[in-house]
Amino acid sequence: MNQIYNFSAGPAMLPKEVLIKAKKEFCDWNGMGVSIMEISHRSEAFIEVVKQAEENLRELLKIPDNYKILFCHGGARGQFAALPLNLFNPNETVDYVISGYWSKSAAHEALKYCIVNKINILIEKSEHLSVQPINQWSLTNNSKYIHYCPNETIDGIAINSLPNFSNNKIVLADYSSAILSAPLDVNRFGVIYAGTQKNIGPSGITLVIIRNDLLYCEKANRKIIPSILNYNILDKNHSMYNTPSTFAWYLSGMVFKWLKKQGGLLEMKKRNQEKSKLLYDTIDNSSLYINKINPINRSSINIPFKIKKSNLDKIFIKSAEQKGLLFLKGHHSTGGLRASIYNAMPIDGVKKLINFMKDFEYQNK
Repeated sequence: MNQIYNFSAGPAMLPKEVLIKAKKEFCDWNGMGVSIMEISHRSEAFIEVVKQAEENLRELLKIPDNYKILFCHGGARGQFAALPLNLFNPNETVDYVISGYWSKSAAHEALKYCIVNKINILIEKSEHLSVQPINQWSLTNNSKYIHYCPNETIDGIAINSLPNFSNNKIVLADYSSAILSAPLDVNRFGVIYAGTQKNIGPSGITLVIIRNDLLYCEKANRKIIPSILNYNILDKNHSMYNTPSTFAWYLSGMVFKWLKKQGGLLEMKKRNQEKSKLLYDTIDNSSLYINKINPINRSSINIPFKIKKSNLDKIFIKSAEQKGLLFLKGHHSTGGLRASIYNAMPIDGVKKLINFMKDFEYQNK
């Protein structure tokens, strides 16, 4: 049977080992004779799932005790509104760094709740797209908060250096597609949030890692904040103010265990760098494929590329599908092609894609 590899940007590929275990437990979880989807989120059995998931996530990311973890609804887009509602004043200026589609979307949503200073850090010259170094960002002197997206899922742009501002600015980061792909110094951030459907588990949950002083700041009890988006309320109710996405929580917890079994985030970083280097080398050494992002700003997770003969895009995608290489079509806003190679993507999948790309190029000289 033709081996299938899923290059979707999200919902994305899950570890095969996790899926097999979930399948085995689907109708009879923990010997209870029922599915994990059928038990109360307030039962002792499910509370233990939640406890283990948080403990393993804390261990993987080395999350300090002065940070809380919330498991929220609404995807990362929900956090585009939740962050300003919980943290900003309406007349406050907040710096939003624009590096691609998702950071631009976050800034657009924040305009409803505060004064947004958009900082475009994209630089296009010599046919290469890059971003300004962090120390060159045009920050507002009176801005208390800075929001940015370290890895743009659609654009394939990464900001690989961590923020280190000397003026006590609070950094808020959308880590949706890069979370758990490498070690991360959580102490550099006030808030880290990430949709789980890219590099963790299925859709339905968004992680929010928030420092305690921000969780219980003076704005936390404003009546204008919808309860479902109120970080204070969510924390006091252990992320169960209403019924959570229990199956997504369960699967995410299984992925945390899988990551530990694989060797943790240092091992994931090593694997992701190896996979992305193989694919970028193939693109760079090709006369058919092109990626215009400066190598220092290339994502190791989401790799967009284009075929110089654009009329071949549909043929490439159809032919790839016939070989078991799925969901390589680029986002509708950018066109072209994109391979998302999250933690669950084995190196064999990347090698199979590379071999297909080389054969396709030979056939379409």
